[in-house]
Amino acid sequence: MRKSVPAAAVLLLASCSQQPEQRQSSEDLKTFDTAEQMAPPSSPSAVPGAPPPMPTVAPAPITRTPPGEIGAGPNIGVTAAPGVAFNYRYAYRLPNARIQVAQEAHAAMCEKLTITRCRITGMRYALVNERDISASLEVKLDPAIARAFGKDATKVVTDAQGMLVDQQISGIDVGTTIDLADRGRAQLQDELDRVTRELARPGLSNVIRDRLLSEAQSLRSQIRALGEQKKAGEEALATTPMAFYYGSGRAVPGFDEATPLRDAVRRAGYNFLSALGAIIEVIAALLPIAAILALAWWLFRRAQRRFGWGSGASGYRDNDRAAAPPPQAPHPPRRPRKPVDA
Repeated sequence: MRKSVPAAAVLLLASCSQQPEQRQSSEDLKTFDTAEQMAPPSSPSAVPGAPPPMPTVAPAPITRTPPGEIGAGPNIGVTAAPGVAFNYRYAYRLPNARIQVAQEAHAAMCEKLTITRCRITGMRYALVNERDISASLEVKLDPAIARAFGKDATKVVTDAQGMLVDQQISGIDVGTTIDLADRGRAQLQDELDRVTRELARPGLSNVIRDRLLSEAQSLRSQIRALGEQKKAGEEALATTPMAFYYGSGRAVPGFDEATPLRDAVRRAGYNFLSALGAIIEVIAALLPIAAILALAWWLFRRAQRRFGWGSGASGYRDNDRAAAPPPQAPHPPRRPRKPVDA
């Protein structure tokens, strides 16, 4: 019995001494794990309790545009928002011989989709001067394929040695307008129903009846206007207008390689030919007038000499004879003197 009591006491003291040590070791382990998770591996000298550093984000890699896609415009996808009517406009610059080809290719792309998804609403081709050409094509597309159609059309132009110089995609929130029109029509219809019930009451005076009839007519006009507004909005949502504009010539500085000497010689030659053409035009305009005046003067002188017309031609001859000195008799020749003999 005496031997068992000290053994039990020893076990109790050992268990009490081990519990604080286990709790402290577990707390140290938890603190070490948390600090290890918060501190980055690259900074071993992190201060305990300091806020963790901001995570570094790797920059996105910069990709170069392939040479075949230069001039194709930004590759930005426009998400079709519900209730928004989009309008697409593209402007291209191409060589003169490529404009007609690109325009016909775009028209063929629209015709291939059939009139249910694409319709050509306008087309123009004009020769601006002896060097430049201007053209346009307008279509109406299914909104679901408008963006893809525009990208394919731009690719056709870039493949034809052209470039995109202007791109505009604008949107109008038609859905809000349609909702407002629906709510307005509902309110006006309730008001019209009230006026109709007022008109159905017996015993109304003529003044009140005329006022109610006028109010009912005004309400019907407003309901009709809101209905047309809603219809126009629904049509705008059903189709997406797209316009293509084509032009020749240099688009923007830097598109072609810089050749200042060749450009200067070309401009000098063009200016010289323009000045020479202006001189030729002036001569061609004045030459008939000068020929008519010369012929008239020649005919006048011819008639003057033949018929004595004009400003006293015979009088001038008489005056010339009177002013002339009289003829003198010729002196007889002198005889030579004989020499005197000494």
